Amino acid sequence: MSTKRKADAQVPAEESDQLVIKPLGAGQEVGRSCHMLEFKGKKIMLDCGIHPGLNGMMSLPFTDIINPEEIDVLLISHFHLDHCGALPWFMQKTSFRGRCFMTHATKAIYRWLLADYVKVSNISSDDILYTEQDIELSMDKIETINFHQQMDVNGIKFWCYNAGHVLGAAMFMIEIAGVKVLYTGDFSRQEDRHLMAAEIPHVQPDVLIVESTYGTHIHEKRETREARFTGLIHDIVTRGGRCLIPVFALGRAQELLLILDEYWSMHPELHDIPIYYASSLAKKCMSVYQTYINAMNEKIRKQITISNPFVFKHISNLKSMDHFEDIGPSVVLASPGMMQSGLSRELFESWCTDKRNGCIIAGYCVEGTLAKTILNEPDEIVTMSGQKLPLKCSVDYISFSAHTDYQQTSEFIRELKPPNVVLVHGEANEMARLKAALLREYEDTTDFKIDVYNPRNTQAVELYFRGEKMAKVVGKLASEKPKQGDKVSGILIKRNFNYHIMTPDDLTNYTDRAMSTVTQRQSVSYTGSLSLLVYYLQQLSGKIDQFEKQGKQCLKVFDAILVQVEPKIVTLEWVAGPVNDMYADSVLTVILRAEADPVPQKAVPVAIKVDKSHFQECLLEMLSDMFGSETINKLIKNNVMSLTIDNKPVEIALDTLAVKCDEDDQLQSIIHTAVNKLHQAITPINSA
Repeated sequence: MSTKRKADAQVPAEESDQLVIKPLGAGQEVGRSCHMLEFKGKKIMLDCGIHPGLNGMMSLPFTDIINPEEIDVLLISHFHLDHCGALPWFMQKTSFRGRCFMTHATKAIYRWLLADYVKVSNISSDDILYTEQDIELSMDKIETINFHQQMDVNGIKFWCYNAGHVLGAAMFMIEIAGVKVLYTGDFSRQEDRHLMAAEIPHVQPDVLIVESTYGTHIHEKRETREARFTGLIHDIVTRGGRCLIPVFALGRAQELLLILDEYWSMHPELHDIPIYYASSLAKKCMSVYQTYINAMNEKIRKQITISNPFVFKHISNLKSMDHFEDIGPSVVLASPGMMQSGLSRELFESWCTDKRNGCIIAGYCVEGTLAKTILNEPDEIVTMSGQKLPLKCSVDYISFSAHTDYQQTSEFIRELKPPNVVLVHGEANEMARLKAALLREYEDTTDFKIDVYNPRNTQAVELYFRGEKMAKVVGKLASEKPKQGDKVSGILIKRNFNYHIMTPDDLTNYTDRAMSTVTQRQSVSYTGSLSLLVYYLQQLSGKIDQFEKQGKQCLKVFDAILVQVEPKIVTLEWVAGPVNDMYADSVLTVILRAEADPVPQKAVPVAIKVDKSHFQECLLEMLSDMFGSETINKLIKNNVMSLTIDNKPVEIALDTLAVKCDEDDQLQSIIHTAVNKLHQAITPINSA
């Protein structure tokens, strides 16, 4: 669950609970879709498009506010230019070194669509973002993903669902440290003549990043829309006019071609009027669609067993204006869909001055494009050469754009129940209206509450997700069921956002790590006698082992530190570890103390043997000094010393050093402290 609080700047990125979503494009606008998702030190870019209404660097997302080198994964939802048009530039002209994924169909179409965009762009060489060679080089770096195939890149898990919209369009579910974010891209919940509706994911996302293209609008029924569309075309051609339908080479064009081919088959009186699909990509487009039949709806999959629905009886391909005989009425579907340049622009400029002709805008239009301009019914238009022409032809708008309307978006949200919704890919007013409508719709809902955000470009949405960290016990540690109160001891391994506890022996079985032993060796100058060194080391550790190895005198201290004694030098050797390192430091200190002691070999004293009786003697002497010898009654039985101090019975357990005095808690505390400090002072360190 997300919470809102001030971020802690001191927390490392991988430990931070802050999730940041920042639109670099398509924030309160339609075009140049590009969004940054940051969580737990991972950075994902969602789409990388251009703005159809702008040219050159101005059409790019605001990538100057990020470091491309830090991006782990780039996910492309579909092949439309406003979602992938900047990808060759980003992959070839920046420091991006991450991995890029898209579906198989998207990659197949991406190549041809962007190559066509480069050819038909009517811009100066200074504004050209990339070349066909850049597109080819980017193809080698793009990886493909199947629908529902789960990928894992550096701890970022992601998979995709069918989004409807266009062939190969995908919605991406991204999971980082248990937090799930669904990015819809452009999607449609309505099945059309060739594409299935967008899927509803089976898992609930914590954050939904959803398009808001049509805001609160409701689409008219498909049958009504198709009847209006074919009726308008019929009227235009029967009055002797030419009908222009600007479309993108791939996407809605195939839907409209299916509609027109069926309508012409049912109306013999129209058979003499040609329909042209005017795109340099016509044949390539159709071959891609025929290849990916299985990605389409059931109707198309059934029909393909009888005849190929994309082999049209009444439609001809038109590669360029050079092959077009403009004689009499005709219907031409030409790209691009917003008439920025290319065949659709050329035809419109040729036909717009004749009132018999008509233009049908069949998809969404972005601000700044000619298609958007003529919907406002101006008296004249400006050609690409700068000439002004009167606008006399009819202009109609029938939306076949495969984006969700308000009803579809609301139902999608109701099914998923995401606590956080981030609106993107919509004009500011439409987005604001959609946000208000969603908040109104769900304000009285008791099932779940949602927060809705509509950020501008470069404006970050900050959410906080605090999850519990759990470690799984694996290997030998998990062989027996633990009981309440058992202590689990092992090595804690963190891999991406998963934690495991295991024994050192299991490291090679469950990780790519291995156990290593580090042996440390340190040599110091020592000119004193061996007996003096032994004396001091016995004072430190009690028992030491003395033996000869390869002709050298050796001492084993704490059963861990090997001390090799040679003329004028002593070498310490031990297996590195927190305890052994501490022992080695203590032994080194004693050696330096012995080196500084001028006691000759003959005068080295005998090491004091510290045993239980010695401790008892020292204890009685200390207590006598503290409380007076006449107050102490000496009695030792079963390792318990019984005393009477100030007529108060006291018991001291010599094995555990526990002190008991029921009549005086303060006296008990004083004696307990004194006994423990005495034991620490006179007893050597014990490695056990």
